[in-house]
Amino acid sequence: MDDRPAGDVTLAAVLAARARIAGHVRPTPLLPSAALAALVGQDVYLKGENLQRTGSFKIRGAHHMLAVRAPRAVVAASAGNHAQGVALAASECGIPSTVVMPSSAPLAKQRATRGYGAEVILVEGGLSEAIAHAQELAAEHGWLFVPPFDAPEVVAGQGTVGLEVLEQLPEAGTVLVPAGGGGLLAGIAVAIKEQRPDVRVVGVQSAAMPGLIASRAAGEVETVERARTVADGVAVAGPSALTYGLVERYVDDLVAVPERDIASAVVFLLERARLVVEGAGALGVAALRSGVVRPAGPVVAIVSGGNIDVSLLGRLVQRGLAADGRQRRVTFAAANVPGELALITSILAGAGVNVIEVGHDLTPSDLPVGVARLTFRVEIADEEAYAALARQLLAARFVEGAQVDFVTPAAAVSRF
Repeated sequence: MDDRPAGDVTLAAVLAARARIAGHVRPTPLLPSAALAALVGQDVYLKGENLQRTGSFKIRGAHHMLAVRAPRAVVAASAGNHAQGVALAASECGIPSTVVMPSSAPLAKQRATRGYGAEVILVEGGLSEAIAHAQELAAEHGWLFVPPFDAPEVVAGQGTVGLEVLEQLPEAGTVLVPAGGGGLLAGIAVAIKEQRPDVRVVGVQSAAMPGLIASRAAGEVETVERARTVADGVAVAGPSALTYGLVERYVDDLVAVPERDIASAVVFLLERARLVVEGAGALGVAALRSGVVRPAGPVVAIVSGGNIDVSLLGRLVQRGLAADGRQRRVTFAAANVPGELALITSILAGAGVNVIEVGHDLTPSDLPVGVARLTFRVEIADEEAYAALARQLLAARFVEGAQVDFVTPAAAVSRF
């Protein structure tokens, strides 16, 4: 790297940030993952920022900005994690804080933000609308606006994660970083690339809102349409000029992963790493498991946050199990005669399939009179196990159907 850093964020700034926030943030562990290592053929480590105070990396940048600016009051806009970081940092600095959140922000993050001492204001729309309102409040009252990513102090604070990575794993070869507006990605990239330019730094976005990827393709800052994503922590329209410049200078690659892979990664981390991780925090693991990144050398995936509603976690687990083929719906056309349900369930039980739910429609409009539709929601080991189940059904003289997955022998005599 040459000595012309982009923007106002340098390695020296990141090192100074670490000194300023010491005592307010905790160094987070680097956890080895044997399961991911076996998958990608490289040692893989998880950087547990979900175990940070407030449940995410955001407190690093918030505390640093407050340490540098020493305001009398602060206001911020956030979908959740930045809100909690600002609220706790302000409380520890003894100053009042106000946080503007989209009304769609997860309830757990709203409650936690209030619990850390902030006044929460909800607005309709997305993060852009929340930021606009927060900036109006800052101008009206003379408060310091603490942006989620568009400030050198915030980026430098987030970059302290990168310092820890190189100290904990000096031989790191690839670092995967979740990215929305690019503050965490930019900060980590500066911290790592200024010391180890050979390390590959990859930003991972949700395919639903890939603002950084769109910006890199356009060669300038671009925004994308607001969309719902299970990775709500990175649901940002695009980068700022500051983060875009740093990402362009320091980040080797940007990739995107779809919703099903994010959900599957959340389930993987819960089951195999015993970590509760939100969708945004699982992006690096999703990139590894889906194969969109082929890493070189020891790999570090930044697990950026773990703040997730219990209800959303349940839905994500169901979606992730479905994405892995471990939970699915299987439909049958069955004659409306005794013994049909028992026949189906006996075959399912013999195949080791667990039935979660059964739906029974006696008069489906798309099936012949006297034929019912049975819908089973089941748990099954994997795609191979489902293929084995299908073979058992066909051996029992079931046939594959058009309107349903399988037709029982008694129903097969009806004309479909």
